[in-house]
Amino acid sequence: MATQAVTDERPATPDFPVVHELKTHNHLIGDLAALDEAWRRDGYWFFRDVLDTDAVGKLRAEYVAELERQGVTDPVGDAPTDRSVCYNGASLADYPFRMEPLADRQLWKLLAAQKPINDFFQRLFEDEPFWVPIAEYRATPPSREPAQPRIDGIHQDGPYSPGLPFRICWIPLAEIDENVGGLILAEGLTEEINRHPKLANGSNTSIPLDAIPADAWRRATYRAGDVLLMNLWTPHTGLSNISDRFRLSLDTRIMARGDDCPIVGEVVSIATDRVEVKDDRGVQALRIEPATYVRNTRGQKLSGTEITDFFTPGSDVIIARTGDLATVVRPPH
Repeated sequence: MATQAVTDERPATPDFPVVHELKTHNHLIGDLAALDEAWRRDGYWFFRDVLDTDAVGKLRAEYVAELERQGVTDPVGDAPTDRSVCYNGASLADYPFRMEPLADRQLWKLLAAQKPINDFFQRLFEDEPFWVPIAEYRATPPSREPAQPRIDGIHQDGPYSPGLPFRICWIPLAEIDENVGGLILAEGLTEEINRHPKLANGSNTSIPLDAIPADAWRRATYRAGDVLLMNLWTPHTGLSNISDRFRLSLDTRIMARGDDCPIVGEVVSIATDRVEVKDDRGVQALRIEPATYVRNTRGQKLSGTEITDFFTPGSDVIIARTGDLATVVRPPH
């Protein structure tokens, strides 16, 4: 399927290449072999108008209410979302850029609990969906630095969660055009290669823009009802928001129940070389080795006493393992 440049195509510049339209994969639903081939070839699935908009709207309403509580949008009652999330110019000094109030309420569960949402993923996977409780809530305000590069923070999820084979699941909650920004990805870069430069402690740093082929970038004008699922090794980032309104999206993780799903539970005890975790199957003990990617909420690799300073008994945790070796130990948020 040929790709086309997005409608507001601009000349390439050192910090903004020409961006082409995402492929859509709706026609492959019901054909797992074809979906798998597209996954290997493209590094993503993009589906138009497949999620129940009433279910998505319930989540969007929570975002809008939080923006009003923060005082950065003005209440407009039943006005369309493109008006109700216009930035009113209030100070952003105390604004929760990672939407911690929504994260604390684990609002991803509001979406996952909706039967039409689960029905779509059941049909897609031909298996029951397993929602990995990793979620980022994006209510991104207009950029305060118009001169900053539009593309920044390029990354892959694979190096930050080794051995955890989830699918990145990005859901727009309202229309996201090129000015509002939204997710942009590098199509076809699906090899299991860590493209991140590394720090001395083993942490990954952002992928430079010039490390990605300039003709690989893809995006779309996203709408409520769309969903984009990405390969762990697909480089991606968000375009900065140069509009007058907030960008609303949910970034979560999903798998099929029959996949190698992680342990999702609570830390019982933890040391620099082991962790005990309790889930609905009981308590499991796992080894931690220097190669284990024990990470904090910012994706930084922890070692030594950093591990026990960050994780304590009672901490929520997600763990991938090979046998009794933990390959990744991470918080949900």
